[in-house]
Amino acid sequence: MSKIQPTVKRRTLLATAATASAMGMIPHAFAATNAVPGIKPFKFVATDEQLGDLHRRVASTRWPDEENVADDSQGVRLGTMKKLAKHWKGHDWRKVEARLNAFPQFTTEIDGLDIHFIHVKSKHENALPIIITHGWPGSVIEQLKIIKPLTDPTAFGGTEAEAFHVVIPSLPGYGFSAKPKQTGWNPPRIAKAWAVLMQRLGYTKYVAQGGDWGNAVTELMAVQEPAGLIGIHTNMAATVPADIAKLLSAGAPAPSDLSADEKRAYEQLDDFYKNGLGYAIEMNNRPQTLYGIVDSPVGLASWMLDHDIRSYRMIERSIDGEKEGLTPDDVLDNVTLYWLTNTAISSARLYWDNAHHPSGGFFDPRGIKIPVAVSAFPDEIYQAPQSWAEKAYPNLIHYNRLPKGGHFAAWEQPELFTTELRASFKSLRDQI
Repeated sequence: MSKIQPTVKRRTLLATAATASAMGMIPHAFAATNAVPGIKPFKFVATDEQLGDLHRRVASTRWPDEENVADDSQGVRLGTMKKLAKHWKGHDWRKVEARLNAFPQFTTEIDGLDIHFIHVKSKHENALPIIITHGWPGSVIEQLKIIKPLTDPTAFGGTEAEAFHVVIPSLPGYGFSAKPKQTGWNPPRIAKAWAVLMQRLGYTKYVAQGGDWGNAVTELMAVQEPAGLIGIHTNMAATVPADIAKLLSAGAPAPSDLSADEKRAYEQLDDFYKNGLGYAIEMNNRPQTLYGIVDSPVGLASWMLDHDIRSYRMIERSIDGEKEGLTPDDVLDNVTLYWLTNTAISSARLYWDNAHHPSGGFFDPRGIKIPVAVSAFPDEIYQAPQSWAEKAYPNLIHYNRLPKGGHFAAWEQPELFTTELRASFKSLRDQI
């Protein structure tokens, strides 16, 4: 009986989904995706015990002494974390959960690992399929604000001709995807898995988008050129010329012949390499050592906030009450997801896997031949100059310098980000 029951249950789910879809009760994407063999519907509901334990741990945090400098040069400031912990008391995970579960979510096994993904199909027939990949310390929560504008453009200032079918997977070891039990889940392998996912969903022509690790995965998809991939978009482009990278690694001053945009990019990168890589160095080399961020929610939050200085300062201003790209609730939505899924260390291992099977430097051009679109946000780790982008991507179809936004562009500036994706892929739509 134990062997028969899952099959019966699956048939029941399929029948229920088909009936509900016909009655307009659930999105068409749910029924369509659920009908694909090997793909299962997914929802996440935290237990009351998990949430109670989280809030008890936040309340009983053992705090360090205050920093003995008047700025953030020693790291995330004590006052900032105490304010965030206080805000956590009123944070409502159930609202986040409901927002997540309102979208069709699924899991499917690829290369021996269960991969979680959101899949929302547009009602517009000629929509362009897109797979969007988050990074660290992000999750699918980064992209929730752009799903409806992309899939239903006519309700958000766009036209039917700008519609997308949207696929947003969780990276292996992140969020609701399974945690790899063996080493080797590096960006090239993830890129191959994403191509399998899009093929499994029946998309014969599609585009890809990413930032942070999502950029590495997306660019490697472009390098691999899987059947069906017709172009990519990045909001954290890998464009640093080899001679510039060599100078940066030596800590040398910027060359005198750089343009104003190039000089600013050099200074941004120089600052990041000198002052912003502590988390990456530890996760590259010793991710398993990070037991403290598995045991302490506040420890986890502070580790995640200390990603890059401009994002940190934007979040700090938000916690202090200023209106910024992210709210304190936005930040806690994402940190709480990491906490409830216990993915602090499993996500960190991506750095270790990449370091032990490098796919090139994070910002090194990869020799991509297919069409590439670049959105350069000013407060990214570096705002890629157009001159570098043109050299890195011979088939550059779109480049734009944005007036505001940083590392978490889709999350911080969803309207600008949506506009960028519409413009980026306009010239490729006649290929679908």
